[in-house]
Amino acid sequence: MPKVVPLVLAVLSVVALLVVSACSPLVNHPGAPITTPKIENSQFIAADGAELPLRSWLPKDKPLKAVVIALHGFNDYSRAFVSTGTYLSSRGIACYAYDQRGFGGAPGRGLWSGIEAYTSDLSAFSTVIRSLYPNVPLYVLGESMGGAVTIVATTGNHPPDVDGVILVAPAVWGRDTMPWYQRWLLAVASYTVPWMELTGKGLKVRASDNTKMLRELGPDPLVIKATRIDAMYGLTNLMDAALMRAEQLRLPTLVLYGENDQVIPKLPTLLMLEKMPAATRKAFYKNGYHMLLRDLQGDKPLADIVSWIADHNQSLPHGTPTPASSP
Repeated sequence: MPKVVPLVLAVLSVVALLVVSACSPLVNHPGAPITTPKIENSQFIAADGAELPLRSWLPKDKPLKAVVIALHGFNDYSRAFVSTGTYLSSRGIACYAYDQRGFGGAPGRGLWSGIEAYTSDLSAFSTVIRSLYPNVPLYVLGESMGGAVTIVATTGNHPPDVDGVILVAPAVWGRDTMPWYQRWLLAVASYTVPWMELTGKGLKVRASDNTKMLRELGPDPLVIKATRIDAMYGLTNLMDAALMRAEQLRLPTLVLYGENDQVIPKLPTLLMLEKMPAATRKAFYKNGYHMLLRDLQGDKPLADIVSWIADHNQSLPHGTPTPASSP
């Protein structure tokens, strides 16, 4: 009987290894190209035919000064830019925002679609918008995950056709700046239980000082509340790439960061800024949080964005070029 126990344990170990090897992070890759990307019926139709819900805020009774493509953050969707789009359009700047794959009302809800999918969609969408406004300055504004997509896309082989970049609390918390145990847990979980969903309850992370706005996100069915581990793994891969390639960003760039950001730590943000060209404009907000543009004082970074679009070299009215405190 004693000889049987080691044998059983050995068999169980082999079975466990086979189970583990059969699991891997799921990537919901786009299909083959079947159409020319276009805007149709309040949707951005991607090359594979995927229908990505689209919102737009266009100036009324004002001359058009610029156009902004806004990319939302992780687990969010295009509705995140209602206040931003309203503010910009009232100042002569058109704003377009689509739901990225796996988020909001886009296909594959909750599933990660891969870095190439997100960057390719941005490049394709910029081509469509450029065709609509051929002689108007065009910018991409990336918030959090959207900022990481923006960095990787604009430094890739097929960059979006834009004149400048605005990064709001960009998601650049790469593995190099994570604690070892966090990297280890993510790696193990991604290849053992990639389908498991986590809610983040109990972490006590404050995303904004705008309590009313945060409460409205709760009942919104299009805001993802429980996240698959393999989606977190995919996001981390994206953040790795964004942090590594930030130094290659050559377009006029404005980076905005709230010093109370509890989602993307200050250390990786400062590391990213150290890598970026010296001409990069930086704006720190002492009382700002991660959802900087939706904070109670969101009009301040928005005013800085409008000011920077008008003149890349003029002083910003609110943000400071250096942080008030060290990480």
